[in-house]
Amino acid sequence: MSAITETIAEIVAAHRAGTVTPAQTVARTFQRIRDHNDPAIFISLRVEAEAIAEAEALSAKDASTLPLYGVPVAVKDNIDVAGLPTTAACPAFAYTPTRDASAVARLRAAGAIVIGKTNLDQFATGLVGVRSPYGIPKNAVRDDLVPGGSSSGSAVAVSAGLVPFSLGTDTAGSGRVPAMLNNIVGLKPSLGLVPTAGVVPACRTLDCVSIFALTVDDAMTALDIMGGYDPQDSFSRPREVGALTEFPKALRLGVPRNGQLIFFGDTVSEKAYGDALKRWTSLGATLVEFDIEPFYETARLLYDGPWVAERLLVIRDLLASAPDAIHPVTREITIAGAWQSATDTFAALYKLQDLKRSAETAFAEIDALVLPTAPTAYTTAQVLANPIELNSRLGTYTNFVNLLDLCGLALPSAMRADGIPFGITLLAPAGHDADLASIGRVFHADTGLTMGASKLPQPPLAALPAALRGDEIAIAVVGAHLSGMALNGELTSRRGRLLKATATAPDYNFYALDGTTPAKPGLLRVAAGTGSAIAVEIWALTAAAFGEFVAAIPSPMAIGTLQLADGTSVKGFLAEPAALQGARDISGFGGWRAYAAEGAGK
Repeated sequence: MSAITETIAEIVAAHRAGTVTPAQTVARTFQRIRDHNDPAIFISLRVEAEAIAEAEALSAKDASTLPLYGVPVAVKDNIDVAGLPTTAACPAFAYTPTRDASAVARLRAAGAIVIGKTNLDQFATGLVGVRSPYGIPKNAVRDDLVPGGSSSGSAVAVSAGLVPFSLGTDTAGSGRVPAMLNNIVGLKPSLGLVPTAGVVPACRTLDCVSIFALTVDDAMTALDIMGGYDPQDSFSRPREVGALTEFPKALRLGVPRNGQLIFFGDTVSEKAYGDALKRWTSLGATLVEFDIEPFYETARLLYDGPWVAERLLVIRDLLASAPDAIHPVTREITIAGAWQSATDTFAALYKLQDLKRSAETAFAEIDALVLPTAPTAYTTAQVLANPIELNSRLGTYTNFVNLLDLCGLALPSAMRADGIPFGITLLAPAGHDADLASIGRVFHADTGLTMGASKLPQPPLAALPAALRGDEIAIAVVGAHLSGMALNGELTSRRGRLLKATATAPDYNFYALDGTTPAKPGLLRVAAGTGSAIAVEIWALTAAAFGEFVAAIPSPMAIGTLQLADGTSVKGFLAEPAALQGARDISGFGGWRAYAAEGAGK
């Protein structure tokens, strides 16, 4: 098996530094797929030469503006990728789209390279990963276990080190159960946060695009790019992803009341969950008991209620014309939707509304729930012998989530002595995606678990940028407005806050302007990679204070958009080109403080 060697962050850093090219990374990805030699992971692959050519074309773009610069990604085969068939794991259903799904288009615009389409439980119906005519992907951690579904190929591809992240979908747990079973992170966003335009529906009112990654930070990188309102998607909602924050000092986590947890006799998983709770308390969390019974009751609605009819809607024409084209277990499950009446539907909707109110009451006392991702694990042989019951058991802690409009984050928690991964899931009301990630990244790092099926350690947690508050606007200052410099009072008098010290991308020339009082520098943007990285400070001002500050800036200074070393952009100081005539080029100093330290800038 090819070893995992990079996260998204590491790949992007290597590409920007020029130590490896995007084309080389893509070529290596295809080689890893050949070496891994599991034909059931991908239903279709890009033509390698075309993917490499797309990677090579990125060299014409500004790498600092591409947060996924040359990063390979795999896409579940119920999500459209232009030019590749979408099968939903049913050959008779297949079609070839001419445009990317909205989520895929956003990834590609950010520099990602699609490698291929991954296997799934047919029509995304299942949590096991064994219901596909394209075969059963081998679990990357222990190959006799089911890979988990329905996003089986996407999870295995990440765990096996074939790609650093992949897209799945999640209606009842398809983005979380496979994550646990393959020892990786599974992020299930708030409904409507990521557009589902170009996704084959399972239950259209509950579906979301999910993310598999090696780390929480990588998953959030992808979510930041894919998230956002899409007017072309009638189920899209104007929700914000939010920013990662430091681990809170007073975190309250909900755990089921004593005796309410279900493990189906798996005492090893039960102990692993108890150990996870001890880890949370050691991190400073307070555990608060809540009543999980309304959540269990909600879960029963998913397959015993009218939402099965939503699944039937997608395949009813095919079911009528070619029933044998549909996997027998999928057919057995979805046909039940035909018996749901309109009165059944309204009764279930009323019941769900009552259960949502119960969930709201539970969350009034806690910040998030912490539950097992799945109560146990099964081998492929066990599931094939008892396909529906065992599948249902795996959804014990996942089936209610989308019905209650919760966001979720599945995290590796432990590797059992028998080689079976165990994981926990954080759940919170919609809109709290970043809050879950902020605490989840700390928990995952604290486990010390290696990534996926590899023996390689997680990278150290990256330092978090200070977050803006309310209507604040960030501005980069480069000269006399730096902390302790002559004009810094123009920021502090407006209650500006220093967020961080950083540097620009290597795209600027830096000049000492002639005849300014106090002495000031000028920053000029040049071709990408042909200039220098210049030290800056990032300050936060309220919108009103920002307007006042900018209005007072005299010529030849100007406010434009600066590219930072981490690939993000921010408003900041630039100089009018005319003012640079006769100015001294001080780019070699790397910043105003270094220049001033020699007495030249005083």
